[in-house]
Amino acid sequence: MQSFLSGWQFWAVLSACFAALTAIFGKIGVENINSHYATLIRTVVILVAVATIVVVSNAYQSAASIPRKTWIFLILSGVATAASWLCYFRALSLGPVSRVAPFDKLSVVLVAVLGVLILGERLLTWNWVGVVLIVAGTILIGFR
Repeated sequence: MQSFLSGWQFWAVLSACFAALTAIFGKIGVENINSHYATLIRTVVILVAVATIVVVSNAYQSAASIPRKTWIFLILSGVATAASWLCYFRALSLGPVSRVAPFDKLSVVLVAVLGVLILGERLLTWNWVGVVLIVAGTILIGFR
């Protein structure tokens, strides 16, 4: 049990659970507010929560100790996250969460393809079958 709790699978499942709650809470939260402003509020909450975790866990490190390449890619990741969140909350404000969230999860397909193309990762035939099934599932859920 200890190895399961410290493995990536446990944390990935937990992430999926929180992502599901994010979708539900976000859909309710954007009902009476501009979606971009809702994203700002959510981001401030995240900033405070993560800053608290960094302080409490003593995880802070000097900005000068972080390599330039790391800075560049973390900044790019932050910009991509901001764009994703803005688009996601806009989509939630316009459509049903049960159909918006599956489209958002097409990111899994894009990550698999980009992981192969950019990072040189290899997927087995069964992995590609899973990718195709995710696309098929998104189509079945997302369209009437």
